[in-house]
Amino acid sequence: MIFGKTLTTLAAAAAIAAAAAVSVVAAAFALFAVLAPHLGAAGAAAVVAAVAAAIVGIAGLLAAFKVEDKAHHPAPAPDALYFAEKALEMVKARPILTVGAGLAAGVIAFRNPALAAIVAKALLDSQKPPPR
Repeated sequence: MIFGKTLTTLAAAAAIAAAAAVSVVAAAFALFAVLAPHLGAAGAAAVVAAVAAAIVGIAGLLAAFKVEDKAHHPAPAPDALYFAEKALEMVKARPILTVGAGLAAGVIAFRNPALAAIVAKALLDSQKPPPR
């Protein structure tokens, strides 16, 4: 069911992208058709290319300004106990899923003790304060 929903969403996104591409080509051809009698084929093609370059340039500037706005306002540092709080919320909300995840983690740790050691080391090292 989730896979089918994902495929449907991807198909819809592809259809929207195709429609946008057709619209852009149609608009460019319409502009060319309007300008060709006055400027000739080469002049109309040059104007269409200039308009396309201007649109791409403006879109690039808008994207750059959005990135700069995000760079000036860094996100606050996450709380040290945020992960634990979220884990406890998940345990309360979905106890069967939590038991299944615990069993899966136990099976993985039993079949691959080296991986379990790496994960345990990473968890224990993350609690130590950084060296000065």
